[in-house]
This record gives sequence, structure tokens and C-alpha cells, in this order.
Amino acid sequence: MNIPTLTENIKAARNDILPELVIKNVKFVNVFSDEIEQADVAVHNGRFVGIGRYKGIKEIDGTAYTMVPGLIDAHVHIESSMLSPSQFQKAVLPRGITTIVTDPHEIANVTGTEGIRWMLDDSKDCMLNYHFQLPSCVPATSFEDNGATLTAKDLEPFYQDELVLGLAEVMDFPAVLNARTDMMEKLHGAISHGVPIDGHGAGLSGNDINVYLTAGITTDHECVKPEEMIERVRRGMYVMLREGSAARNLHELLKGYSKEISNRLLFCTDDKHIDDLLEEGSIDYHVRECLKEGIDIYSVMRMASLNAAQCYGLKGKGAIAPGYDADFILLNDLETFAVESVFVAGKQYEEEAATRETEHFENTVRLGSYHKGLLALPMSGDQARVIEVMPNSIVTKNSQTTVKVENGLFVSDPATDCIKMAVVERHKGTGSVGVGIVKGFQLKKGAIATTIAHDSHNIICIGTNDDDMDAAIRELESIGGGITIACNGEILASLSLPVAGLMTTVSPQELNENYSELLEALDTLGITTEFSPLLTLSFLALPVIPSLKLTNQGLFDVDTFQFVEVSL
Repeated sequence: MNIPTLTENIKAARNDILPELVIKNVKFVNVFSDEIEQADVAVHNGRFVGIGRYKGIKEIDGTAYTMVPGLIDAHVHIESSMLSPSQFQKAVLPRGITTIVTDPHEIANVTGTEGIRWMLDDSKDCMLNYHFQLPSCVPATSFEDNGATLTAKDLEPFYQDELVLGLAEVMDFPAVLNARTDMMEKLHGAISHGVPIDGHGAGLSGNDINVYLTAGITTDHECVKPEEMIERVRRGMYVMLREGSAARNLHELLKGYSKEISNRLLFCTDDKHIDDLLEEGSIDYHVRECLKEGIDIYSVMRMASLNAAQCYGLKGKGAIAPGYDADFILLNDLETFAVESVFVAGKQYEEEAATRETEHFENTVRLGSYHKGLLALPMSGDQARVIEVMPNSIVTKNSQTTVKVENGLFVSDPATDCIKMAVVERHKGTGSVGVGIVKGFQLKKGAIATTIAHDSHNIICIGTNDDDMDAAIRELESIGGGITIACNGEILASLSLPVAGLMTTVSPQELNENYSELLEALDTLGITTEFSPLLTLSFLALPVIPSLKLTNQGLFDVDTFQFVEVSL
């Protein structure tokens, strides 16, 4: 802020000049004093400048409303919505989310630094406050093949960008534990810039938490049990209560909630599909659910806004008070968190109809030497290690069971819910294919394939037969990436995601319509409705989440951090 603007704001605070906007006689939630006040709230040059009695150039009668600070999503992968950043804001701003902290490691795993730059460029001049954490683990591990490798030297120039906040989730814990040189360089780079570093402590406890904190990592969004949350807070970590489309941990973690630890708790969505964003919401969903659980509105709003601002050093965010940024929501009803209107820097959000013309990362699906024969899964017997999915979780079980084998090859058996799964390398056309067995999708026929496969985003496919799996895989190459469904050798439906096989630049509504058509086709395969099968599928290739996962290099036991055979 320059001196003339500062001087003008002081004059507006004194009411020597009329503030640009005054919300008259509005009730607002004070996150500092745990009370609801009623007053005029004055805004000038995008900041709150006064609370009391004011006249303004523009006045809004706030008598019927309750004002709360704009919400902050403390950790989100925009790519999981399948929307570009400029379109993503249209899905979340109407819900009251005015600030997000995002990690673009999905597109970075496909296109490297060019992908990060594209995300930054598409976020600039948006109304939503975008803040980026630089991907720390591209690739996530050495146990899969992705499209790029990012070193500390690659990341360094991005720290100069105004939208870059810090270093994103450090998933490769063994690299931290063993002080591996490349990881130490990335951590040191962030520490030398004095920026926050996010963690990814799935399954970690005890001394491992000490290691994380000593390395400068201060957050975690991977808690699934209340005791994990409490343990981290006791050591001074910020813990994000995650509620996405696949990983739904909010209600379980709330069992360990207490006001004493609430100042270290934040909200995040991590990964949320377009249909859930539009139907259920984003951080506003967290708020409503916490209020239903009987948590007081002051603590809820701190977790939804102020705590994240303090965690990430976002000065001016998270409260309604003079000198703070005028990011706020007017609610028709506080109890149900019914949003009437949303303001960012004092300007009311109104949906833009236009779609930006942006460069795409097309033709990122390169099958090369892949062929259908690579989908065969030889077996030495009928006893196998099987990936068993858990509803509404990205954690899997390492199950051991009897499977169907014919002529020495595994055969999908919908009757026992044991079906084939394949991960096909798609970045360099190497023909590398990992094949395994998965249980829990209840797929009765056909195949599903997608280029959304965290974090390396190779093609991941499940199916009841090789012909449909091959057809679905080939279709992804034809459409440049996305999601496709095949049955009886025909393509039933496809969703094209031309931006690196992950995103589209169409509006949220258009994407949701296309996605709904895909889901209708999916329903004809008899797949489970217990959880989101597409988002759950996309996490089955992530070898940093327990317990058993499949990459293009083979079946991986996350608990022992080594490849294992499918046959027992």
C-alpha cells in the first residue's frame, strides 16, 4: 500500500471522506472476542476501515444479514476439480471461499515447470485470492514413472512470483528421514526464503513427527484418526481437517475436537470433484457440518479462516476488523450458513460468463509401445495380494484372497468382486504397464480408464475383461486424456480433459453436465454407489498412501516401501 492510499484510508476511517462501501447495521462475527456485534462496517480501497457509525458512497442495508470473514481452503489441488484456475473460482466463490492455498503438483507431474507457470498465469487477475505452494515431490517417489522431475534449482525462480507462498506437501518421508540431498536442498530453499512448508504425514507418529517438525514442516492434512490429530497439535503442528470427494475425514476427526486445540486446526478439501463442489460445497460444507455438531460459530470461523491466515502468514485475512482485507460473506441465515453475497477486497462477486482463451497442454497421452498383451497377469497359483478399497478413504487394505485363474492367467471375477487393474505409462510411450487385482468397486461389466491417477497421472484402468480395458485405454489417447467408459468393445461415454489430461477450460456448469452424462454411463456397469468410484480409482496408483497400491512399475507395498508380487 502506498502513502496516498494509506492516507486516504485513514481519512475514511475518521469519516472525513466517505468510504466506498458501508454495510449498515449488520451483525458480524467477531473472531477475536467470541461475540456477535452489530454496527456499520466501512470498506475503502479493499480494506475494512471502520466499525461503528458510518455513511458511505454506497450503502447496503445489512439489517437482515450476518457478516462473516471469507473462507480459506488451506490445501486444495485445483486439478482434481477438473477445472482450470480461472474457471475454478466460479465454483467456489459463490460458496464464500475467497482464498485458497493450492499445490499444482498434479499438472507438474505431467508437464513440469511449464505446467506450474500455466497455473500461475491462469490465476492472475482472478477475483479469488490464489496462493501457490511449490510442488516438493515431482515425482512423488522413484517407484513410478511420471512426465517430469523438479529439483530445488527448478523451483527457485518461482519464489519470486507474487502468488507463490511456500513449499507444498512433502510426501517422500523416507527422503526427509534419511536427509537425502535432493530433499534437503528443497527444504533449505524454502527455509532460506522464510516460507511455510506443508507436510503429508500419512501413518506417521511418534519420532517421525519430531523429524518432520525438525525439518521445518509445520502442517499435515493426512490425519484420519483423532489421536493422530491431537498428537500433531501437541507438537505444535497445524492440522487440516480434510473433507474431499474420496478422503472424508472431517467427522471422524471432530471426535477429537476440543476448544483447547482448535487454534491449530484448519479446513481443507484437498481433492474434490466438480459434482461435489457444486452440490455439496467446499469449505462452506465444513462450516455447516461443524455447526451441526454443536461447535460454536466463533471457533468454526477461526478454523475456516483466521487459523489458515495465521498458519500461512496471510496478513489481513481471516477477520472483520479495521486494517484487514475486506473479504467477507453476507449470510441470510447463520445456522445453515446460507450465502446471500460474497465480497473480495470490497467488491461483490458476480459470475463471469466469458471463458479465457488459454494455451493447452494437448497430446500428453503417448502410448508408444503399449499393446493389449501387456494387460495379461500371470499367476503361479490362485492365492493373491489384492488391493481392497475402503469407502470414502484413499487408504487401502492389503488383502490376501483366492482369485480366479485360467491357463495360468488371472481372470476378473465380478462374482467375487476381484477385478483386474492396470497402470499404463503415458508420458514417454515406454510401454511400461503394471497389472494387479482390486476389490471393492463391485464392477459387473466393462472397463473404466482415466489419465487422472495421483500423482504421476499415468493411465489407470479397471475392467472385467482385457478387450474393454484396451478400448478404454486407446480412447484416452484419441481424446487427449480424461475419463472414458467402455463395454462390449464400444465406448459408452468419454470426458475430454485437454489440459494435460487433467483439466478443461469450460465453465463449471458445462463440465458438470458432461460429467453427469459420464456418471450415467458408469451406472450401467453396476459399479458401487457407496463412494465416489472415479476419485477413489484415481488414488490407487499413489505409492505414499498405505497400504497397497499399483504403479506402472508394479504392485507396491507402502507399509514396507517395496514392490511385491501379486501371486502369493
